[in-house]
Amino acid sequence: MGNVKQHNYMPQFIVRVELHGAVYNSDYDTLHNAMSDVGFSRIIASNGVKYYLPTAEYVMISNSTRSQILTLAKNASAKTGKPFEVLVTEGYCAWDGLVPVR
Repeated sequence: MGNVKQHNYMPQFIVRVELHGAVYNSDYDTLHNAMSDVGFSRIIASNGVKYYLPTAEYVMISNSTRSQILTLAKNASAKTGKPFEVLVTEGYCAWDGLVPVR
């Protein structure tokens, strides 16, 4: 199990996006690129080890508010042209079974 230390100066946000009626590779590749373009990552780290987040989950460390992060994620998700759901959480997280980045 890994724990991510929140930076004292910037909060961490975990964002989950679900696309409805999506074609897995093409629509999710569009989503991944759009999310990356505005600063989201699909990789999280703990104690110097990096892990891949589950599909369509992203992390961002930012001084932004949850509402601002939500807007960034919504705008990126809209670039897929698919209906979507977005969930933003702020703070610490824990996990198990994530695949390490090699």
